[in-house]
This record gives sequence, structure tokens and C-alpha cells, in this order.
Amino acid sequence: MADIEIGVTGCGGRMGRMLLAEIAETKGCRIAGGVDAPGSAALGRDLGELAGVVPLGIKAGGDAAALIHTSDVVIDFTAPAASVRHAKLAAASGKALVIGTTGLDKAQLDAIVAAAKKAPILTAPNMSVGVNLLLRLVKEAAARLGEDYDIEIFEMHHRHKVDAPSGTALALGGAAASGRGIDLAKKSKRARDGVTGARQAGDIGFAVLRGGDEVGEHRVIFAGPGETLTLGHRATSRRVFARGAVRAALWLARQKPGLYGMEQVLAG
Repeated sequence: MADIEIGVTGCGGRMGRMLLAEIAETKGCRIAGGVDAPGSAALGRDLGELAGVVPLGIKAGGDAAALIHTSDVVIDFTAPAASVRHAKLAAASGKALVIGTTGLDKAQLDAIVAAAKKAPILTAPNMSVGVNLLLRLVKEAAARLGEDYDIEIFEMHHRHKVDAPSGTALALGGAAASGRGIDLAKKSKRARDGVTGARQAGDIGFAVLRGGDEVGEHRVIFAGPGETLTLGHRATSRRVFARGAVRAALWLARQKPGLYGMEQVLAG
């Protein structure tokens, strides 16, 4: 079979460059092209240079519509508003789109759901295989442990991350809430400061740290009477996210229009 042509939006960013490198080194696919935002220093540069591999003779451009049209699937790690625009472009062309962007609000998520009626679109707050296994374990632990086990979620990322809690932390909270059969929005405790009073039964707490170059650490703590169970994951390289995203792209390129997640990729 012919190689899957994969395009990359935000190709000049840290994740974009890692995605280019991962595609270049993965059998069964090749780089279709890359685009970046207006004014980016990456525009006009060879994608191989950006990826740290041999020159490819393909330069970074700025026309996302053209990239989506000529690619079999595009991987998008940009910003919420840009991801929505790219989803609408994917819907117009029927091309597959993998979205790893976090921090999307309800209206933006709804726009992506609408676009998925006309194109295969996969969204995931974290493309790591390990994190997606962790989501399953957290849901099962929350279901099996009684309500006398309090749930707290800790996450730490590098100083440049702009959204908090992280999309992965919120997904972990959602998995725990699903296991308990409760609504995360009603039970989420995002911050504590001053005299807060005793912890409310059933709350799912979040603690957020930012600093240095931490790639991403997440822990879900089940604190019960006489014991504490901690389930966690730490990424030591962003390459793990690129690896998962390329795996998702290869799978998604052969799917029908619809909204998908990493759990379906891992299921085969």
C-alpha cells in the first residue's frame, strides 16, 4: 500500500518539529507538508531542517486549506481557535484530522463535533499510550473503591504551558467521575486557599504546578482510611506524544467520518 501522506500544522513549534521527525522515521507514512502561523520564523524553511533530519525539499508554508486538501491526514497541535478553523477545513474536504490541542472550551468542542460529521476527526488531551492506559485504570479504581476514598489529581508542566488544569488532568478527573457515576463539573474542586473548611465528600480535587522544563507529570491519588493508592504517569520526552499522534494518524486515515479518541486507536 502507498505511504500515508501526513501534514503538520504548527510545524515550527516544539511539538510540530517532533511530529515532523517522527513521521520522517516511521514506516508507512511520509511528510506531506507543514504550515505555521503568519509571521513565524519557520515559514519558508525546509521541513527536514525543522525536524533535524536530512533536507526534504518541502518548505513550511502558511496555507492550511491547501495542506489539508493535499494530505491524507493532518496532525494539529496548535491553539484552540486555530484547531477549530482546521476542523472546519477538514470537514470541507472530507480529510482526516488528529487534534492534540488542549484548552478548548465547550463552543470550540461543539464546532469540532459538528465538523466530525463530514470528516474523520480524532481528539485527545494526551496522545501518550501510557496516559491512555492510565485513564482506564483510574476509571476502574474509582468504580471499585468506595466513596470513603477521596480523589485528588496532581499535575505539573513546564513554565510555558498556558492552560490549567491540563487537558490530561481534566481527562483523568473525567475518568474518575465516570467510574463513580458522578458529574465532574459539579464535583470538581479546582483551588484551595485560606480557611476552606473540611473537604467535601465526593469532591475530585486538582493541584497544579508550573515550572522549569517539566514535560508532564500526572498522579491520581485515592486517599482512604488507613491507605493511599496512587496511579501516575510521567513523560520524560515530548516525543512520546508525537509517537502516539502519528500512530493515531495512520489509523484515522482509513476511517469514515466521525469523532474518535485514542481508546479506539489502541483497541486496533
